[in-house]
Amino acid sequence: MRILLFLTKGVTFNIISFMKVLLVSINASYMHTNVAIRSLKAYAEKKLSGGSMPEIQCVEYTINQPVGEVLRGIGFTGADMVLFSTYIWNAEYVCKILPDVKKILPSCVIGAGGPEFGYAPEKYLNMMSDLDFVMFGEGEESFTQLMKENSPSVDVSKIKGIYYRNPENKKIEYTGNQPLIENIDELPFPYPEILAGDFDPDHKIYYYESTRGCPFGCAYCLSSVDKRVRFKSLPQVQKELQIFLDADIKLVKFIDRTYNLNPDRYIPIWQYILEHHNGKTMFHFEIEAEYLSDEALEFLQKIPEGIMQFEMGVQSANKETLRAVNRSDNIEVLAKKIQQIPRTIHQHLDLIAGLPYEDLESFGRSYDYVMSLKPDALQLGFLKVLNGTQMADFAAKNGWKWMENPFYETFSTPYLSFENIAYLKNVEIATDAYWNKGTFASTMNYIFRHLSPWAFMCTIVDFGEKQGAFTQARKESYWFELIFNCISEIQLPCTDSALIKDLLRYDFVRSGKKGNFPSWYQHIYDKDKHRELLENQGLLNNSRIAFSVTEYEEFDYDVMQELPENHKGHCNLLIKYQEK
Repeated sequence: MRILLFLTKGVTFNIISFMKVLLVSINASYMHTNVAIRSLKAYAEKKLSGGSMPEIQCVEYTINQPVGEVLRGIGFTGADMVLFSTYIWNAEYVCKILPDVKKILPSCVIGAGGPEFGYAPEKYLNMMSDLDFVMFGEGEESFTQLMKENSPSVDVSKIKGIYYRNPENKKIEYTGNQPLIENIDELPFPYPEILAGDFDPDHKIYYYESTRGCPFGCAYCLSSVDKRVRFKSLPQVQKELQIFLDADIKLVKFIDRTYNLNPDRYIPIWQYILEHHNGKTMFHFEIEAEYLSDEALEFLQKIPEGIMQFEMGVQSANKETLRAVNRSDNIEVLAKKIQQIPRTIHQHLDLIAGLPYEDLESFGRSYDYVMSLKPDALQLGFLKVLNGTQMADFAAKNGWKWMENPFYETFSTPYLSFENIAYLKNVEIATDAYWNKGTFASTMNYIFRHLSPWAFMCTIVDFGEKQGAFTQARKESYWFELIFNCISEIQLPCTDSALIKDLLRYDFVRSGKKGNFPSWYQHIYDKDKHRELLENQGLLNNSRIAFSVTEYEEFDYDVMQELPENHKGHCNLLIKYQEK
C-alpha cells in the first residue's frame, strides 16, 4: 500500500491510502463522451508504464441522472482520489454532489479540472471546503506527475498547474503554469474501448482533437487564451481516423477550435476521409469559412452527402460588433465563401445575442443575413460571460448583467433589455421549431421568398406569446396548429394564405403516417383514387401494406414544385413513408 502525503511548506494536510483514482465526467446527455478524462488516463498510463502506479478508472454519468444514483456509483468504487471534469453545463451538478462524495468516501482527496473550475479556482476552493485542489490548463502533465510513485510522498506545491489551499494560512496558492505539451502526437488515442470492441457506435458522439490552441482572439471565448496552435502530425491523424472508420462510428466531432488553419494539412485530412469513407461515419468540423482557400472550396465540391458537416460561427453581421469582440468584419467575403460550400455538406451557422452594439433591430439584420445564406440549422446562442475572457472585464465595466453562476448567460446589455433577451429566447424556440428541424421546409421556403425570416419569426413569436406558446415544452403538432391559427388571423404581407395552408398540410402529412388528423387539418381523402395511384406505381402487390405505408391527399397547388405559387391547380398526391 502506498501512502500519499500532500505537503505544502512542510505541512501534511492529508494522509490517504492511494490505490485507486477515479476520473468523473457528468455529461449533458448519454450520447456525449468526455475526451478529457480519457486523455488524462491514457497519457498517465503511457508515461508511467512499467512503473508502479495507482489504478485509474474513468466513469461517466449525465446531468439527468438522480443524484443518489451517481453518488452510489462513485461510492462503490472505493476511490482514494476523485477528480471531476467540469464545464458550465455540469458545474451546478458537481457542486451539488461533491460534498456528499466526501461523506461517502471520507478519506478520499477530491480535485477538479476543466474550463469551469480551472478558470475560477479561488471561487470554488473558497466555496467548497471538501474540494482539495483544482488543476488548471491541459492537465495531462500535472495529472501524470500526481500519479508518479517515485517517492513515498507527493508535494503538490512542486507540481505545476495546481491551485490548493495552504493549510497554514488557509490562502489559495497556485504552483504556476504547467508547460504545454509541445508534441501532441504524444497524446495516446483516447478511446481504448473502441480498440477493445467495447463501445456504442450508433448512440455515442466521439470527440477528437487534431490541434490544440487557437490563433484568433474572440473576446468571449476561452480558446483565445492559448493562441499558439499545436498540430498532430498528418500520419497520426490518419491512423486515428481509420480507427473510427473501421469501427463504423456514426458521428465524430473534431473539437479543434478552428479546423481550417493550414490548407496543406486540413485538405489532406479531408482527402483521407473521402478516400477511406465507410458509408456511415459523419465528421463534424468547426471552421472559419472566411479563411477557406480556393483549393479547399474546389475540393469540397467532391464531397457527397453524409460525410461532413460544418459548424460556422457568424455571430453577428454588425461590423462594429464584430470589431468590438476581435472578429473579422469582412462579412461580404464570409457570405461568398459559405455560398460556395456545396449543399451536400450540412451547414450549421451560429449567431450570438448580447454582444456589444447589437440592439434588437441590429440583431434582426444579423438574423436575416444568416438566413440568407440558407443554413441547414441556425443556432441562436446567448452571450455567456466566462471567467478568464476579455469579455468578462469589458462586460463588468460597461453595464452587462449576467447569471452569477453557470451558465453565466446574459440577462441584459446596454443595447438589449431583459425583455429583449426574453423575446429572443422565444425567437430561438421558434427558429428551432420552424427551421432547424426541417419539418416545415416547404412552408418556410415559400414564406421566406416573400417575407424576411426575421419579420416572420417576430410575427409568430408575437402571436405565440399571446397564446402562451413559450411557457412550456411543446410537441411538433402544436407548432403546426400555432402557425395555422396565426395565418388564419393575420395576413402575412406578400403571401397567399391559402397556399401556406396547403403547404402546411403537405409538410404535416409528409412528416409521417398519421393515425388521425387534427382539427385544423382539412383531410381530403378518396380511397378509390388512393388505390388508383398505388396501381399506377405498381405498389399493390400487398394492398394492406401498400395502404399502411402511403397516404393520399389533394391540394389546390402543386406543393411539390420548387415555386408552388406558380402552379395553382388541383393536385392529387401519393405520399410514401418508409416501412418500419
